[in-house]
Amino acid sequence: MLQSKLFQSQSSIMTTAIAIEDVRREVKILRALTGHNNLVKFYDAYEDHEKVYVVMELCEGGELLDRILARGGKYSEDDARAVLIQILNVVAFCHLQGVVHRDLKPENFLFTSKDENSPLKAIDFGLSDFVKPDERLNDIVGSAYYVAPEVLHRSYSTEADVWSIGVIAYILLCGSRPFWARSESGIFRAVLKANPSFDEVPWPTLSPEAKDFVKRLLNKDPRKRLTAAQALCHPWIRNSGSEVKVPLDISMLRLMKAYMRSSALRKAALRALSKTLTVDELFYLKEQFSLLEPNKNGSISMENIKAALMKHATDAMKESRVHDFLASLSALQYRRMDFEEFCAAAINIYQLEALDRWEQHARCAYELFEKDGNRAIMIEELASELGLSPSVPVHAVLHDWIRHTDGKLSFLGFVKLLHGVSSRALANNNNKPQ
Repeated sequence: MLQSKLFQSQSSIMTTAIAIEDVRREVKILRALTGHNNLVKFYDAYEDHEKVYVVMELCEGGELLDRILARGGKYSEDDARAVLIQILNVVAFCHLQGVVHRDLKPENFLFTSKDENSPLKAIDFGLSDFVKPDERLNDIVGSAYYVAPEVLHRSYSTEADVWSIGVIAYILLCGSRPFWARSESGIFRAVLKANPSFDEVPWPTLSPEAKDFVKRLLNKDPRKRLTAAQALCHPWIRNSGSEVKVPLDISMLRLMKAYMRSSALRKAALRALSKTLTVDELFYLKEQFSLLEPNKNGSISMENIKAALMKHATDAMKESRVHDFLASLSALQYRRMDFEEFCAAAINIYQLEALDRWEQHARCAYELFEKDGNRAIMIEELASELGLSPSVPVHAVLHDWIRHTDGKLSFLGFVKLLHGVSSRALANNNNKPQ
């Protein structure tokens, strides 16, 4: 029999229909999300006519915030890394299940005991929600210092949690907040417009990898931000000395969906780009591919993806309809994909664009594309390849995409093709003043 000291009870007075719904959703999420070491254990919930009682694992070590303050505001790189590995692990787990936390901050992580090396547990799923792999949320929730820019723009998904982890990482490493103002509106303005400082003490004494890690989590463009699973593959995290287990990343399936729907020309462009990746950039893709457990010939099919998801599934994954998303990868039912093609399918163009060496990547890839993939193409055919609607003035929009000397894709056209530009984006770009 479990002793009573292993439990703690949280009670909430339910005053409105919205409050009742919020608490019931939190209970539903806690019930559905099970089986991760860095997630507070949920035992049961009860309600009477005025309160709901949630029985959870007792964490006696206090908040991460208290530990930060007790250390005088900052952690060493090694100690910060140990904390962040646990945070990234549990958040990657939630994201794979289709749950976005929406209120990640040091107060919402508890240590199980007072021990210095005590495990960390994520708590407080009161603002969390289920989100489908290609769905956007629009309500502004969270805590001002930790809220992502796209949340303020009312269009966001799991990337918003990674921004919050970036804020926590910044605080752990230097002891101050990256965005600060006296009022909430001032903080929001800073989040949207200001860039965090990496010039003040102690940043000049910290490793370049630590700075790069934080910068890649605090990229204001959510498309360029690392996912939680990718962050666990960052060189700074891998320098921990112990092996870090990389979880399956749901964002990989989104990219594969876009690839499967791409034209042959875009697939050739992505294949050329994937051949320019460095060892560090390939590490994440190798980890993800191995999680799909390819056959002895080194290839995967739809069955591998289904099996990998089933292996990590909780009830939350059913709620967020992750399995429905697999229908968009149906072409893999009839063929297999090797590692080389997987790299082309799962490569994230926007993240590569955020790197200092992007221009070098793109130029090298274009040279490869010129040798094996580029061909003469009419503007009308290119428009058809891109799936442009008839309303787009194709000659005005696409004339720079094709070299006038030989009718092949220009470097600009190649880079645009990599992005898989939509009709709407092209029309908008064409309407902008030059």
